[in-house]
Order: sequence, then C-alpha cells, then structure tokens
Amino acid sequence: MPENWPLNALLVLGASEEHIPLYQEAGRRGIPTIAVDMRSEAPAFPFADAVMQVSTRDAEAIADTLGDTRPAGIVVGATDAALPTWRVLGLRYGMPYVYPEAALAGLDKAAFHEVVASCGVAGYGWAASDDPGEVTAKAAGLRFPLMVKPVDGSGSKGVTRVTSPDGLLAAIARAHAYSASGTVIAEEFIHGRQLTIDLFLRDGTSVMTCIKDQALVAGRSVVRRISTAQLSPAQHRRLEGVAERLCGALGIVNGPANFDLVLGEDGHVRIVEANPRLSGDSIPRLHEAAYGVNVVGALIALALGEPFDAYLTPTRDAHAAVELLGSPLHVEGELTTWEGVAEARDVPGVTGIELYAKPGDPVHPHDQSGHKIGMITAAGPSPADVAAALDKASSLLRPIIRPTQEAS
Repeated sequence: MPENWPLNALLVLGASEEHIPLYQEAGRRGIPTIAVDMRSEAPAFPFADAVMQVSTRDAEAIADTLGDTRPAGIVVGATDAALPTWRVLGLRYGMPYVYPEAALAGLDKAAFHEVVASCGVAGYGWAASDDPGEVTAKAAGLRFPLMVKPVDGSGSKGVTRVTSPDGLLAAIARAHAYSASGTVIAEEFIHGRQLTIDLFLRDGTSVMTCIKDQALVAGRSVVRRISTAQLSPAQHRRLEGVAERLCGALGIVNGPANFDLVLGEDGHVRIVEANPRLSGDSIPRLHEAAYGVNVVGALIALALGEPFDAYLTPTRDAHAAVELLGSPLHVEGELTTWEGVAEARDVPGVTGIELYAKPGDPVHPHDQSGHKIGMITAAGPSPADVAAALDKASSLLRPIIRPTQEAS
C-alpha cells in the first residue's frame, strides 16, 4: 500500500465491475481515486490511482490506513455493504455529502416494510426472524408462493421461491447462510408487472426518473433483461410520487435511490425492496443510452460538494435496455473464450458491450446477480427495435464454457 496517498482524491468504497464507471468518470475529470476493496484482484483496481486492500465494511481500518490523508470526497456505487461505512467516514472527515442514517433502514427488508407502511403504500404478508423455527412457523401461515431471502441480502443471493410449506426448511437454511445478521424473511409473492424505478433527487424532488420492466432468467429470481417501461404519464407520475415519498422517509434528500416494485393485478403498487444507492446491473449505461444523462458524474459531483444538475439534463428521449449475460450451464465452469464479439458490437442499435469474464476465469451458474459475466446495452426509437437488437446481439455473442463440475 502506498505510504503517500494521492492528495485531493476521491475515496471509492468498492472495486467490483459495477464500480468501474466511477473510476472512469473520475479519470476523465482528472480526479485521482483511491480504491478500497478487500479482494487482491478486484476488477476495478486497474482503473484506480491507488488501491487499499481493506474491507469496505471496516471504517476504522480504512481511516487508519489513510493516516493523515483526507479525501476530497467519498463515494459508493452499487453495493450495500459499504453504505454504513460511507456515513461513518463522511462524518469523520466532514465530507460535503454525508450518507443519511435513516437510509440504512433500506438495507433491512423487515425494517423497510415498516417504512413502506408509514408512507401509506399497500403492503403484503411477510415474516422475519433470526430463529429458523420461528420464521418457519410464521411463514407457514402466509399465502404461497413465498420468496424466502436473507433480510440483509442483495443481488438475489440466497433467494428461493417456495410453493408449499414442504420447501420452507431448506429455503430458510439457504437464506440463513447468506445473511450477515442471521435473519431470514419470507414474503408473499405478488403477481403483477415487475418494475424498478431509479431516481436522482435534488432537495427532495427527483430530477431524473427512469422506470423499467424486468425479465427474469427462466426458473430463477435473477434479472436477465431490463428495459425502459411503457407507461402512461399518469402512471409514471404516480410511481414517481410513491418513490419520492419513500426517499423522504429514508432521509434521502439528494442523490440516487432505486426500488423494486410490482404493479399488481389489482392495480395497487407494492414495493418489494429498496436499494438506497446507485443502481447496479449496468443501469447507469441504460440511463445514458435512453436519456443522455450521466448519473455517475452526478454522484461524483454530489460527493465533492459540486452542482450536479447539468449531468442529469436529458439530451435525448429513446428506449433502451440492458441484457445481462450469464453462464448457460447449470454447473460450475471455466470460460474458454468469447465468440462473436465483433459481430455483436456491429448490430444496429447496440450501444455497448462489456465482458466481465476473461478466458481462464471460473464461471458460476447464473443464479445470482453477482454471477453475470457480461452485458449488452441497446437503444432505439421503439421497444421492438431495442428488443430485436438485443436478441440479435445476444445470439451472436457466445461464451464458450468448459464444465468443471458434473451435473448432479
């Protein structure tokens, strides 16, 4: 680790592939970066000016390692783990932006249910406990199917869809293994249109709102494609208003947040969970492709105490979508090569392709968000044009994966 950290640097808590745009944007602006991640080969380390191999959960260790160096700003991308640290270090260094304490309720799915109820938004049945027997008993009285999750999880890790009480014990044990607090939540599955809403707020009002449809990987609770949603102006305003109320309850006055929600068959909006931060799954790329806005640039400006409105001024109005690529195998594998990359990039409407896995890398079944191995972004004048571009590009872009485990 460097003895002398770069001066006036942006401290970035996290160095996953989702954070690479933060480092790239800072580099374009001539802002030095210090990357914090406990992994020795974190994907974004090569994009940083200096690296600190420390857990993003450990605020004290980060401060000790910085020594007398004071960052110019602190920022977190698409990760929940570092959000408490963002607040602690923001207060410690007197940063221009300090992450709000109330927003941390969004990291606990049970606590967030209470936030939703306080905003007058329709709810649904759920049960949570750190006692597996208690949550099993309570969940058995809910309406099946259920989604069983770690209460503090993200990225579909440890999530199981359960169709009858017989499946509860195994699902709860799986969720428990992924929960840092050891608490599991079982929630009734809500039938309807699966949507996400992203906002970037200034003074409590959204200056950038994007509502998107989600399509899942067949048979799994993992997102495969995210597309700008076709909604009436009245529907858009209604959902935006709900999200703004939730942000207010979470203390988010300035900055990004996103929510997963279901527009139910009964017409009610039900909020599934909160992500009180910048979106992952390359959604900032989708925002740029659809509207010409730069939410990453806005977040860096916010962290440095600079005006950020200019980054969020739309320069176009298109439809856009992201295809998230995962292994086609249901067993562990190793990437041999990518085929059809150049052909896929040349498909009309494709605005970007990013490959997260390289030959020789281990590849896991696509059963959680963190197991994606690449993405394709496309934009166009209509949803049909965008879907056609993604279908064509994803058929051309082929990961060749050698199984390293036999199917059971």
